[in-house]
Amino acid sequence: MKITGRTKEIFKTSKGKYVAPAPLENIMVGHNLVELAVVTGASYPQPFCLVQLSDFAKKKALGSASVRAEYAKELEAHVKEAINKTVESHEKLSCVVVISDEWLPENGFLTPTQKIKRTVIEDAYAKYFDEWTGKKEAVVWYGFDDDKTKAEAPAEEDEVDA
Repeated sequence: MKITGRTKEIFKTSKGKYVAPAPLENIMVGHNLVELAVVTGASYPQPFCLVQLSDFAKKKALGSASVRAEYAKELEAHVKEAINKTVESHEKLSCVVVISDEWLPENGFLTPTQKIKRTVIEDAYAKYFDEWTGKKEAVVWYGFDDDKTKAEAPAEEDEVDA
């Protein structure tokens, strides 16, 4: 038997505090540059957010370091004002990671109804979490320009009826 769907989205930080990611994600996607957001950070001191830029923003950011610098300032200000000033200390985002990869139903990152597959996204990028959080930067860019790395959704296991 395989259970699919939302089990428990709330996660626990390494400080022993629980974080509900959905309200933070809703605030992030409220910014005009952000299309999709996933707040994660289980077993990390502070949560952090992975975001996919909106199409217009991504096209501009892909070719220009100056545009990325401008966007980084905007995203940092948004996190500082709209999220970190309004939540408890254990819910404050340590950084935002801007992902260049497309999150689509076709590559397994979204459901057919365009909902994020949280565990798939977390699993695909987990190997980079220490590097990203260790940079101590407010905004980290992944997969833009010289960085040719791409994450892939893990292959889904075949469902077996028990």
